Amino acid sequence: MMHTGTPVTVLGLGLMGGALAGAFLRAGHPTTVWNRTTSKADDLVARGAALAESPGAAIASAPLVVVCVSDYDAVADVLHGPLDGRVVVNLTSGTPSRARALAQEVARRGGGYLDGGIMAVPEAVGTADAVLAYSGPRPLYDAHESTLGSLGTCLYLGDDPGLSATHEMATLVLMWGMLDGFLNGAALLGTNGVSATAYLPIAQTAIDTVAGWLPGYARQADSGVYPADDGTIDTHLAAMAHVIQESESLGVNAELPRLVKALAERAASAGHGASGYVALVEQFRTP
Repeated sequence: MMHTGTPVTVLGLGLMGGALAGAFLRAGHPTTVWNRTTSKADDLVARGAALAESPGAAIASAPLVVVCVSDYDAVADVLHGPLDGRVVVNLTSGTPSRARALAQEVARRGGGYLDGGIMAVPEAVGTADAVLAYSGPRPLYDAHESTLGSLGTCLYLGDDPGLSATHEMATLVLMWGMLDGFLNGAALLGTNGVSATAYLPIAQTAIDTVAGWLPGYARQADSGVYPADDGTIDTHLAAMAHVIQESESLGVNAELPRLVKALAERAASAGHGASGYVALVEQFRTP
C-alpha cells in the first residue's frame, strides 16, 4: 500500500488504539505505533506500520500524535520529552479538568493539544458510522481535520479542551439511563413470562418516540419555560407510584423508579407540579 498522507503516530494499541492505527493505515497515512506490549503491533507492522522502540521515538517520528491508553495517568507515562511542533490528539477517556491540565502541559513543552471522544465501537472506526468529537484550538483542528477524518465522522465542539470529556460524560449518562430503563423494564415483564426479546419492539418504539421529543425538550431546558404539553409532573408522579407498587409486589428491584419519583417529588415541591417533565432539569442542575 502506498502511504502518501500526513505521517501519524499512535500511542497505545488496545482494542481501540489498534483500530485507530489500522484506520490511518487504510487511509494511506505513514503510521508509527508504540505499545508497552510490543506483540500487539505485529498485525499492524505486517500491514505497513513502523514500530517505535519507545514513546519518545514514536513522538519524534510524526507531526500528529494520537494517544489512546487506559487513563490519564497512562497518558502522562507515555507522553514525555519535548513536544516541539507536535500536535497531540488525546482520545483517552478522562475528566474535563485533566484534559485542560494536559493541554497546558503540552503547550508548556512546545506542542499543541486537541482532546477527543470516540462515540463508536472499535469495529466501526474508519467508517462514517464512527463519530469522534474534538475540542481545543480551532486552528489546530482545521489543520488536521482531513487526517482525523480517516477515523470517522468529525465533530468540532469548541476551543475549550475540556468540552470533549464533558460531552462524553453527558452522553454516557444518557446511554446508562436508556440501558438501565430497558433492563428494569425487562425484569418487570419477566415476572409475567415475557422475554426481553419479546419486549424489544415496544421498547424500541418508546425510545424512538422519546428521541422525537428531544428537540422541543432541549428548547425548553434552554429557555427555562416548561409547558405541560404532554402531561404534568403531578401526572407522572401518579404513574411512578404505580410502577413502584407493582415492582415491589412482584419482587422486582424498585430502586430506579424510586429515584425517578424522588426527583419528581422535589420538582413538585419546588412549585413545578403543574409544569411539564422538562422542569426536572432544575433538579439535575442542583448539587
